[in-house]
Amino acid sequence: MILADFQACTGIENIDEAITLLEQNNWDLVAAINGVIPQENGILQSDYGSETISGPAFDPASHPAPAPAPSSSSAFRPVMPSRQIVERQPRMLDFRVEYRDRNVDVVLEDSCTVGEIKQILENELQIPVSKMLLKGWKTGDVEDSTVLKSLHLPKNNSLYVLTPDLPPPSSSSHASALQESLNQNFMLIITHREVQREYNLNFSGSSTIQEVKRNVYDLTSIPVRHQLWEGWPTSATDDSMCLAESGLSYPCHRLTVGRRSSPTQTREQSEEQSTDVHMISDSDGDDFEDAPEFGVDDGEVFGMASTALRKSPMMPENAENEGDALLQFTAEFSSRYGDCHPVFFIGSLEAAFQEAFYVKARDRKLLAIYLHHDESVLTNVFCSQMLCAESIVSYLSQNFITWAWDLTKDANRARFLTMCNRHFGSVIAQTIRTQKTDQFPLFLIIMGKRSSNEVLNVIQGNTTVDELMMRLMAAMEIFTAQQQEDIKDEDEREARENVKREQDEAYRLSLEADRAKREAHEREMAEQSRLEQIRKEQEEEREAIRLSLEQALPPEPKEDAEPVSKLRIRTPSGEFLERRFLASNKLQIVFDFVTSKGFPWNEFKLLSTFPRRDITQLDPNKSLLEVKLFPQETLFLEAKE
Repeated sequence: MILADFQACTGIENIDEAITLLEQNNWDLVAAINGVIPQENGILQSDYGSETISGPAFDPASHPAPAPAPSSSSAFRPVMPSRQIVERQPRMLDFRVEYRDRNVDVVLEDSCTVGEIKQILENELQIPVSKMLLKGWKTGDVEDSTVLKSLHLPKNNSLYVLTPDLPPPSSSSHASALQESLNQNFMLIITHREVQREYNLNFSGSSTIQEVKRNVYDLTSIPVRHQLWEGWPTSATDDSMCLAESGLSYPCHRLTVGRRSSPTQTREQSEEQSTDVHMISDSDGDDFEDAPEFGVDDGEVFGMASTALRKSPMMPENAENEGDALLQFTAEFSSRYGDCHPVFFIGSLEAAFQEAFYVKARDRKLLAIYLHHDESVLTNVFCSQMLCAESIVSYLSQNFITWAWDLTKDANRARFLTMCNRHFGSVIAQTIRTQKTDQFPLFLIIMGKRSSNEVLNVIQGNTTVDELMMRLMAAMEIFTAQQQEDIKDEDEREARENVKREQDEAYRLSLEADRAKREAHEREMAEQSRLEQIRKEQEEEREAIRLSLEQALPPEPKEDAEPVSKLRIRTPSGEFLERRFLASNKLQIVFDFVTSKGFPWNEFKLLSTFPRRDITQLDPNKSLLEVKLFPQETLFLEAKE
């Protein structure tokens, strides 16, 4: 009753939008109407209190409402304008605006215009209003002068900004942002216009628009060339463009698809198609959408009684982790058909490729992909009689890596077709896409061949144990022949690599030996240079000492001075040094004289001839007279050992 009154007062025909607005106001009819309709034209009053609230005048003729039941009264009724008018509080709207790698939060009253949002964004993003396209409005493109109140917006809204006239950001930042978007998952909420049905599909940022359209073809049976889309960003001009580059809103984006009408279609065909669409539509009866959750079969909903018990799904819908989905698949398969079944690989399809193909040639195996479909009449027979046969199980375990997937749910089917198109090509994906339900289950035999994956065989469910075994063995023969060639090529390649490694090792050792010689020579030269420097420094130091001693020597006395000692000193080279000293001079002056001539007394011994004695051992503070070097003496120098 509240929903009917709300639609009658506001004129909102879309049930989903009306329910959303009521839920935002906790099903308070008056508050919901006040949040949608401009309040200056009339008065609305709630039956549940005495407060009067301004609102539009209610015209029963222009907004007919369904007749209420006799036992209930409407929660809303028109009030005469003579009642007191109370000004309503302005309604605040929240906008999250996305531009490239930035998000800007804007909060405005619903009395503001779209242009005021752009002015705020101009200050935040430094983008001129004239270069800015504000997208994401549910009603399509709007003018800058449009008042937000007239758009009947919910409290929280998501918009995005496009700047086609501005150059893109620097290549480095754009590349990093693009790489981050490629790793993100986009939730596409796709509405099938004819049947009013929504599909929630997850796609990675690296998926292309063409892949999305092909998956939608699997779900809606509308060929790509006949699909008519609404909601793609203006930048999505090429079907080969990946979703990360297309400008989609992250993490969710709404799209609408329908069938492109043919100009030659007759009115009778249109009516027949409309009737068929009505029959298969599940939006005309929202009450029945959740019937399976309560154990009610679709057949029972429409009066077609079904005696079959509903089974648990083989695989959860929209499973984020393929490994967890395969765990549930294996557990459900065992509960239905027993423990004697092939060992299903637990992990992603890429991991199964790694296990089967990207190992040494001797360890490679074929990859068997089992595609399950619960709605096929052949499934139970194929699984229980053939796939669980001991001979088949044993042969698969020895020679195959077996991976499985359930195509019963539309989302899982679309996800597998995306994987199939990426790994096997569009031909195989189209083959699986065109298979009818009763042709399932399918068994794909995949062989890894160098840089590509080759589908050797597609086995349908209408087969026998012997025929299945023969086809598996035939695929194994092809694989064995290819494996022998791969082993031979791998052995030859390893032999070449071993020779190359040995040559590289010898070359490395030679380089190390040359480097060691060079380093030794450099060390030797450095040592020689160091010693030469030390020697030079020592000579300079010795010369400095010699000069200082020479300058410090007292002057040579004259011959007539009394008393005078005349010393004659023979050097190791045979030359003689002669000088006169006062007899009173200390022996240290003789040592300084010898040192000043280049013969330090700590390196040479000064010896007398007769009697032979080492003068350098005497006390240097004694006078020449005391050490008996007076009046004359002949001495000779001898290097110390």
